[in-house]
Amino acid sequence: MLILPGFLAGDPSTAPLRSVLRSQGYWTHGWQLGRNLGPTADVIDGLSARLASLHERHGRPVSVIGWSLGGIYARRLARRSPEMVRQVITLGSPFRLQEVGGRSAVSALYDRLRPGHAIGLEHLLPGDDEVPPLVPVTAIYTRTDGVVRWWQCIERVGERRENIEVRGSHSGLGFNAAAVYAISDRLAQPVDRWRPFRPPPGAGALFPRPADFRDVADDPAAHAFVTAV
Repeated sequence: MLILPGFLAGDPSTAPLRSVLRSQGYWTHGWQLGRNLGPTADVIDGLSARLASLHERHGRPVSVIGWSLGGIYARRLARRSPEMVRQVITLGSPFRLQEVGGRSAVSALYDRLRPGHAIGLEHLLPGDDEVPPLVPVTAIYTRTDGVVRWWQCIERVGERRENIEVRGSHSGLGFNAAAVYAISDRLAQPVDRWRPFRPPPGAGALFPRPADFRDVADDPAAHAFVTAV
């Protein structure tokens, strides 16, 4: 699997998660592109090359896990090369930033780095309901994120699309025990038998019932976030 870091982070930030998953018998790989300063030409081209290399090396589609901005990249890879991607798992990734509005705690810094970016947010963030990834997608989020707005990080639940809520912070999602458990559960599924996540017995306190994303009006700022059945 390929694990992508968040904004301003690099492979050291995902090393603990990769180590845990490696101990469970998975091949895990960092992105090897240095610090994530946004969608520069090196990142956009490098990610495509990295995915293609791992796909060829392992001879099978690659699961892609992305933390924050890394999850936005992961969804883009799945749209562009679905034959190479087994599934996408995002950790606090605000892929609905364009749709529901609102800036994150790091938006000002992102704007300062924008002149070095090869593509803009409008290319990274197409309307997700209009152009959903063609592979299974799991969005892990927390309502106490502290960096991005949690409702920017959730799916409209549907076939092979789900949300998993955990308790914790944005910066801790890669080390969050509940998030790591959910990731392991998703990776362990047979390729052709995807099922929605179900918390283990007695773990309800770690996994609040997740929200769903529903439009409620023509006004793009008006949305309802209702508890999934």
